[in-house]
Amino acid sequence: MSSTYTQQNIQQIIIEAIQEAAPEIEQEDINMDEDIREECDLDSMDFINYLIALKKSTGVSIAEGDYSQVNTFNKMLNYLSAQLSKNPQA
Repeated sequence: MSSTYTQQNIQQIIIEAIQEAAPEIEQEDINMDEDIREECDLDSMDFINYLIALKKSTGVSIAEGDYSQVNTFNKMLNYLSAQLSKNPQA
């Protein structure tokens, strides 16, 4: 993927990763400030699959200790934006 990411690109990557883990979820069903696991009814394996999909798309690994920083759509957007701006070749 391109090494230049916009907020819109990152939003789309997050949505696609959620839908990969939980195909029944539609974009309009996602509340940007609610816990992704609760909002999308993701169990532990679904959440791991979601993180794997994000890593495949962005190259960013999210450490277990950072999970509280990525538990909502907006927090994930901010986290990925920060990580990708530090390391655009991720």
